Amino acid sequence: MSHVNVITDRELQQYAERLAACRWIAFDTEFVSERTYRPVLCLVQVATDDGLALIDSLAVDDMTPFWRAVAEPGHETLVHAGRSELEFCLRAVGRRPAGWFDVQIAAGLVGNEYPAGLRTLASKTLGKTPKMDETRTDWRRRPLTARQIDYALDDVRYLPAIRDALRARLEALGRLAWLEEEMATWQDEAEQALSEERWRRVSGNSRLDRRSLAVLRELWRWRESEAERRDCPPRRVLRDDLLIELAKRKTAELKRIRAVRGLERGDLKRVLPAIAQRIEQALALSESEWPAAPPFREKEPQIAVLGQFLYAALGSICRQAELAPGLVGTPSDVRHLIAYRTGRASDEQPPRLARGWRAEVVGHLFDDLLSGRKSIRIGDPASDHPLVFERRD
Repeated sequence: MSHVNVITDRELQQYAERLAACRWIAFDTEFVSERTYRPVLCLVQVATDDGLALIDSLAVDDMTPFWRAVAEPGHETLVHAGRSELEFCLRAVGRRPAGWFDVQIAAGLVGNEYPAGLRTLASKTLGKTPKMDETRTDWRRRPLTARQIDYALDDVRYLPAIRDALRARLEALGRLAWLEEEMATWQDEAEQALSEERWRRVSGNSRLDRRSLAVLRELWRWRESEAERRDCPPRRVLRDDLLIELAKRKTAELKRIRAVRGLERGDLKRVLPAIAQRIEQALALSESEWPAAPPFREKEPQIAVLGQFLYAALGSICRQAELAPGLVGTPSDVRHLIAYRTGRASDEQPPRLARGWRAEVVGHLFDDLLSGRKSIRIGDPASDHPLVFERRD
């Protein structure tokens, strides 16, 4: 199938005007993020009821007309695993794409594996097999080969048909409202993550006390500003494990900082005084200025044991309900619910498994199990669904 090439700002403006009349817009992006602070957008591939298009975002000076067209109401936006696409749009115009439909999430709501790649979804829903031989392409290089163009267009050409198949299955299961809820919640969380400081995502922070968390937060802020200044990934400035180790030690003394294994790199030696200064600033904060402790301790023995037990039950419940366990909840989500229901969590808002359609599927059942109103036993060990949940007298 032929496609339109968009390589100038004028062509993009004209194409964006055409998008305004489309009932749906399916799009995907190719970007490179290994060496820069933010991903470098290299290509946008688009499918509409009017045909296919490739937008060369390296040739176009201003991509704003496209992102405005995507964010304008009046159409449905189709994506697969669209976190990056959502972030590009939010950064460009400060608004979300209209009518968001992510086929990866929709597939999880009808029992397909989650997260599933586009090739898997196309194969299971359409019997098609998109090409996957250009996954390691450096999309910054020009000109693009015919194989690269074909591969890029495959990322969008199947999305409308996959959407149709999944929507029909969701409607048959009575889950269209679940999808609408999930799309809204997912976008809320993605937008919040984009705007907030993400230092709590540094692996290992849950084991730190509040003063160490203050050090971690200050070091994370320094790392972000330094990475942006150098235009490189933050972990190239300072690894997560080194952030955690420095936060644990809670010292601004240069001699003790230099003693941390991993800080002997020449480029790190040059910034040790700046690191020490940030640690000193954090240590000078009053207790009221320290970050709050995590809402619960995941490694608490009771929570860990119950979490393993109930997560196994979650898998059984989801398979029986034709839902992807990975979409419904993680082991951490299960432990969070347990902590919340047993008074070991400080959250004011209910955790993920206690809200919306997840509560309907597993949250209320887990409440009954934790309170003793229901029990679990093994029914037929040879069955696909061997666990039986019974109400206790």
